[in-house]
Amino acid sequence: MNADSKIAALDTAAFREQWVNYIHGLQDRICAALENIDGKSRFMEDRWEREQGKGGGGKTRVISNGNVFEKGGVNTSVVYGEVTDRMKQQLPPVDAKQWFAAGLSLVIHPFNPYTPTVHANWRYFELYDANHQTIDRWFGGGADLTPYYLFEEDARHFHGTLKNAMDSFGQELYPQYKKQCDDYFVNTHRGNETRGIGGVFYDHLRPADAKHADQLMQFQQANGDAFIEAYCPIATKRKDLPFGAREKYWQEIRRGRYVEFNLLHDRGTIFGLKTNGRTESILMSLPPTVRFDYGYKPEPGSEEERLWKVCLRPKDWM
Repeated sequence: MNADSKIAALDTAAFREQWVNYIHGLQDRICAALENIDGKSRFMEDRWEREQGKGGGGKTRVISNGNVFEKGGVNTSVVYGEVTDRMKQQLPPVDAKQWFAAGLSLVIHPFNPYTPTVHANWRYFELYDANHQTIDRWFGGGADLTPYYLFEEDARHFHGTLKNAMDSFGQELYPQYKKQCDDYFVNTHRGNETRGIGGVFYDHLRPADAKHADQLMQFQQANGDAFIEAYCPIATKRKDLPFGAREKYWQEIRRGRYVEFNLLHDRGTIFGLKTNGRTESILMSLPPTVRFDYGYKPEPGSEEERLWKVCLRPKDWM
């Protein structure tokens, strides 16, 4: 390895460390904000390491049976290892021998059907050749909202906060990544029914040079930083609304759609399960109770149908 390669390697290591420190700090901030809203339950932390012969580990934080949050997790992982044949089917077509991944992933399932479920993740990947030289790296992530009842002001707030976080990096980004979210979180087997009202989704944001890498880091951090403001005011506003058996029934129907997407279509879930990832952390995203009723359709003219129609035709909330 020549001197220039050593400098590049050191810069890459510092870049990784910057990102890892960021996601751990963001995990702390998000958990504290959600605990403050719940007022009862606190996150339980499970620190884990990958099996012998594999590298890295993570911090899984789970909240359950709270005043507001029925089940949720805010997880970080920093993992690395050899590229297997099964992994090659999921990765870009490069001759990679080793990989590194670090990210934060969260899913929050509230108890009250008027409070929406939320999902977000922000991640960074690197691929290396046989000499451990970086041959590919990229950022990906996003956040999306899954309400059970539609409050348009909540939808505008959530999307508007994400848009504001992106606009300083280019006003063309939010419309592009909003559409990618609408196109991705879809149960195609249910007539292209979306999981919720979307948000933003992006992947394979590759830095062209060191300056661009710093810009992508700032972009990724801006998106992560926007989460608390995007979601917590909505949860605070809706958590105490009265509800009954009908609303809970509908919530469990829609949660069933959530399960269908995660197990059938979500690339992260499929990648994790096919590459022998940590099952408990991967399936943390699933809701605690669901319902699958044969041929179920919401009552015409109802608030349930109003939400369902939006899922059939994504809306421009801005």
